[in-house]
Amino acid sequence: MTSNKKKYDLIIRNGSIIDGTGRRAYKADIAITNDKIAKIGCIDEEALKEIDAKEFIVTPGFVDIHTHYDGQAIWDSYLKPSSIHGVTTVVMGNCGVGFAPCNQNDREKLVELMEGVEDIPSPVMHEGLNWNWETFPEYLNALEHNERDIDVCTLIPHAALRVFVMGDRAIKHEKATDEDMIKMRKISYDAIKAGAFGFSTSRTISHKSRNGEYTPTLRANENELLAIAKGLQDANAGFMEIVSDWNEPNPKEEFEVLKRIAKSTSRPIVFTCNQRHDRTEYWSDLMRFAREANNENLSIRPVIAPRPIGILLGLNGSQNPFSGTASYKKIANLSLEDRVKIMKDDKIKKQILSEDPIKDSQFPLINRINYSQMYEFGTEANYLPNINESLDVRAINNGISSAELAYDILLKNNGENFIYCPLVNFAFNNLEACEMMLRDKNAIMGLGDGGAHVGFILDAGFPTWLIDYWCNKMQKFSKEETIRRLTSDTANAAGLSDRGKIKKGYKADLNILDWNNVKAGNPFIVNDLPAKGKRLMQETTGYEYTIVSGIITYSKGKPSGKLPGILVRNN
Repeated sequence: MTSNKKKYDLIIRNGSIIDGTGRRAYKADIAITNDKIAKIGCIDEEALKEIDAKEFIVTPGFVDIHTHYDGQAIWDSYLKPSSIHGVTTVVMGNCGVGFAPCNQNDREKLVELMEGVEDIPSPVMHEGLNWNWETFPEYLNALEHNERDIDVCTLIPHAALRVFVMGDRAIKHEKATDEDMIKMRKISYDAIKAGAFGFSTSRTISHKSRNGEYTPTLRANENELLAIAKGLQDANAGFMEIVSDWNEPNPKEEFEVLKRIAKSTSRPIVFTCNQRHDRTEYWSDLMRFAREANNENLSIRPVIAPRPIGILLGLNGSQNPFSGTASYKKIANLSLEDRVKIMKDDKIKKQILSEDPIKDSQFPLINRINYSQMYEFGTEANYLPNINESLDVRAINNGISSAELAYDILLKNNGENFIYCPLVNFAFNNLEACEMMLRDKNAIMGLGDGGAHVGFILDAGFPTWLIDYWCNKMQKFSKEETIRRLTSDTANAAGLSDRGKIKKGYKADLNILDWNNVKAGNPFIVNDLPAKGKRLMQETTGYEYTIVSGIITYSKGKPSGKLPGILVRNN
């Protein structure tokens, strides 16, 4: 007599499995019990729920090593946009910014820094953050009590740590004393023991507070970085993440600092690597330095993007080419409809176009953009515009100024149009640099920045772009290699040993994909942040199911309402 008892919670049948290791795809069933993969193969037993994946590809859930959900993970259960792009685990706390540790009287300092560096409006943070923590372990406890759709891991942000220990001296970029560094080392050790995955720092002049002040970590010296890394060494866990301009004094010597820290602590290091438009050779040099370090048994790996990282400038976003003008500032807080109506007035147009948009701008990247690098984004998103489509070229052809053309473009589509400005990875209007970076097996796919730059950058869809563009359209990389870059490779880099592969005993985080239809839609604005804040969003197709801990969280891009995501602790 056959028992009616179901042996498994979920069985995915008949799928083509790409297991995350780079191994060739194969057909098999997957059985899940609780939150683990229980069996892979031909499964005769039954489950409480079954999915027929005959027409689909089954992959591990994607792991994103570079996000900024530090605030959103407190106030929101849905870590979109990442979670609708197949991401099931994120590492946040990158770029040296975050909210813990934090003394009560320093909260505003961290808010101002996060607003400037990551474009999260201060009213959003003031309403969304409950600040029921002071130390980093207390912040982890606060994260643990929240329900969410995906798993989160976090890094200790250097700026928060420095301000916590040094107060105003950190803001003034004073040198850390021996006593300061002893405290930082102990705090980093305690944070790692509590479950942090490492620490992050920033050494770039692009990172400024809302008030235009450089990030407190900009001039932190090697001894200070080493002291914090020694905390990781003491705990025997965690990695270091760094963002740098590689200017002080030059890329080679700056990289040697990383090598000395890696040698002294035996801890892995990852760094942001892009093709700068002003110094187009830097990325190649840095990746070569990383390969050479790898040959010396030092784990120093670049984190790269699969396409240009670009700004979306629009009346409905947080920035546009005229945000810094006096006349636009007078109407900036009006509704979009009212601003469009006012800006269509010829007198207002003439006045705005006559004013300096840079002098009083609070946009930290304003000096890195110009009309020769701006393009109309279009109603169908175009991330790879032709040089002849730049506003400068079009303006000359139309016999008007570039500023006037930009102004007219912004008013299209009832003011919802965007102007696209690639900041990096598009120096020669092609993706040759991106392709070369992606072909480097030492490089880590990332830099989606989910949770940050809510009003002018939307790159959290990088996983979808990698599949759609590089694998499907260009056929530069196999399905198996594409998925490896999004799963086991990123999981290993973060120190996550229980996910990133479809393997018995591994965590049941999975995507079921209609592979040829994996695409991202056009960016649009939603008003769903605290304090009625707005942010860019992007929908997807081709994601039939996303599964976290054996539970379906999304079906065809729509949430199931289940929230199995947890705080992952590094212990």
